[in-house]
Amino acid sequence: MGFTRAELESYRNRTVPDLIGPGVLLLFVGINPGLWTAATQTHFAHPGNRFYPALRLAGIVDRDLDRSAGLTDDDRRYLITRGIGITNLVPRATARADELTPEELRAGRQRLLDVIAEHRPRVVAVAGLSAYRIAFGRAKARAGRQPEPISGAELWLVPNPSGLNAHATTASLAEDYAAAARAAGVIT
Repeated sequence: MGFTRAELESYRNRTVPDLIGPGVLLLFVGINPGLWTAATQTHFAHPGNRFYPALRLAGIVDRDLDRSAGLTDDDRRYLITRGIGITNLVPRATARADELTPEELRAGRQRLLDVIAEHRPRVVAVAGLSAYRIAFGRAKARAGRQPEPISGAELWLVPNPSGLNAHATTASLAEDYAAAARAAGVIT
């Protein structure tokens, strides 16, 4: 499945519902939906995004999930039964995360705190260090497990899986995601 540039642009500023079920153990937090994500209503859906391949490589999921056309209802149920949830700091879709304003990211902080308070995950893994630093006013935050919890959940900062993040590989993403998943009890 593919989209023309004009088709993708028509999804600008749309939102994507959170994928969170009862008993969520590990809540992944993206920066905001991309246009492909908004078009398919599936988090991290762009074919170049390495989120799902990294989950597979890490052993967090045991099957390939083809998200480029949108996850199936069965795929969504599968993630929920594995204790995986997905949300975003900022709900509106853009072509690139750098289109967001610092004010939007700071407003996303409260949105995220509300989601965490409602669903009570064991671990929250924010996939976007720079966005986290702005949203939470923690300019010196570093990747990995954070010393302070977030609304009672253990907080991890993990690399963003976007293909635009040239510093990370699928293998390095898998290592970071596996560490957070182990902390959450999703894998051993």
